[in-house]
Amino acid sequence: MSEQLSTGAFQEAIAEAERLVRNASFIETEQDLAEGLDYLAGSIRSAIQMAFAYDLEHPVLINPTHQYSRQGLDNPDAIYFNAYLAQGASYRLSGKRGSTADLSFQIMDGTYSADGAPGTVAAFDDRELTIAADGTFEWEFQGTKSGTLIIREVYDDWLLEERGSLRLQRLDTAGAPRQAAHTSKAEKRFGVAAKMLTGRLKTWFAFPEWFTYKEPVNTLTTPKSTPGGLASQYSSIGHYELSNDQALVVTVPVAQCAYQAIQVGSAWYISTDYEHHQTSMTRAQSVVSGDGLLRYVISERNPGVANWLETTGHRRGVMMLRWQRLNPNPDVGAPAVELVDFDTLAQRVDLTDQRISEESWTKRIEARQVGIARRMIS
Repeated sequence: MSEQLSTGAFQEAIAEAERLVRNASFIETEQDLAEGLDYLAGSIRSAIQMAFAYDLEHPVLINPTHQYSRQGLDNPDAIYFNAYLAQGASYRLSGKRGSTADLSFQIMDGTYSADGAPGTVAAFDDRELTIAADGTFEWEFQGTKSGTLIIREVYDDWLLEERGSLRLQRLDTAGAPRQAAHTSKAEKRFGVAAKMLTGRLKTWFAFPEWFTYKEPVNTLTTPKSTPGGLASQYSSIGHYELSNDQALVVTVPVAQCAYQAIQVGSAWYISTDYEHHQTSMTRAQSVVSGDGLLRYVISERNPGVANWLETTGHRRGVMMLRWQRLNPNPDVGAPAVELVDFDTLAQRVDLTDQRISEESWTKRIEARQVGIARRMIS
């Protein structure tokens, strides 16, 4: 029996990952570093999970991204599932459609890396499935090449909508027993986890540089189909830089689609605390102004309005708007962005229909906490 440390490579990867986090150029405060270390912990957790759940013969749906393991400006409204696919294998995905706003599927011919995004083999939503009256469905497909299946179940109303159920089965290995455990396999998995951990951090350090930070600060791009993303998703991206005496007002039309949302994130290119703070909003969570527009205020200080997106101590961060379950050639209105002095906000923008009491705000946060707890996935 080998006496060498099976975890050796993974321990070295953890040390390298911590160096990457501690030396990040955008760290300005103790909070930035603390959130980076929390990001590191979530990345360690996800790397172990992904490496040890890796099974091409008997694949399972893995939930690698959530509030305790964030990556890639993760969507606070989404439950993510991943599974590895083998070339030439046959699969059946079965389940029951819940009442969430969107359920989408994507097969990619690889994974994201610091060198770029993988290609998309297929991308569609459940409108292309045959769903029975009781909500059940089956989809059989062939793995034309090795890759990854990604499923996103997305909420508009966190309290009213119910998630469905999903099961993936590889048909050509159904009934075959799993091979016995062996130390060589465990050691290999620790090595895979090591590569995943450092690769994940390097990837999401690089990704926003390709797209987000190329745009002028305090602006949002014209909505367009998300690069490397879903077939029915448009997005608008940007990044902000605000002092405590400034606010950013984002105004966007209500679109004709099942899901429309906005979020802010940190310089780590991850979501900020969306469970205990209002750092994201769906259309169902938003107040629509009398003129039919959605107006959001991004600021550190509380403006006393319902559509306040909290920057939670982040002077700088990223922004993203998403539209999902769109029809072909959608009419998605571009967001308008206005930088204002916080003390003149009430004079510059009419937000009277959004005024909210401290008690009502507390109830909003409680609803977010309940909504996340109802998902029961971590």
